[in-house]
Amino acid sequence: MSDPVAAGERTRLIEAARQGDQIAWQSIIELHHRLVWWMLGSYSFDHATQEDIYQTVWCRLAENLDKIRDPERLPAWLATTARNEALKRIRYEKRIRPTDLTEYQLIDDDPTPEEAVTLDDQRRSILDAFARLDELCRELLVLCTTDPPLGYEEIAEVWGRPIGSIGPTRARCLNQLRKLIR
Repeated sequence: MSDPVAAGERTRLIEAARQGDQIAWQSIIELHHRLVWWMLGSYSFDHATQEDIYQTVWCRLAENLDKIRDPERLPAWLATTARNEALKRIRYEKRIRPTDLTEYQLIDDDPTPEEAVTLDDQRRSILDAFARLDELCRELLVLCTTDPPLGYEEIAEVWGRPIGSIGPTRARCLNQLRKLIR
């Protein structure tokens, strides 16, 4: 199948987008959005997950636009990036098994009724505070408490952030959680 984009057009659009031309950026997306959706359609994700990955692919292009050496190979770059992001999401979903925090129960040796009420109040307080954290903190704290535990390197890969930001962000999120619990 021949490429409908005129020779040199991708190069021109990428150069313009690098200079901040929003119309060129929109043209790049319009020319290639079907390719990205087609790649994601080959995986059995729900629509919301496909949309998340779709957005991530375009974010990756924005992050790497200056590193594209051969603009005429952009379709291959986008297809590879879409595949890599889809596989990353699959690995993430295999590692992370979300739990319904409202059903989480601590293992106890038959607490007294008073202890049970106190424990329930503590759990409710923690869950309420956790629910009030911003999405970034909730996501990071869930990643930090998976079973089996993930290392910071794995968390950085799954979370898509630098490894050096995990510890400080985790500490900030835990401090926020402590304040909300009080």
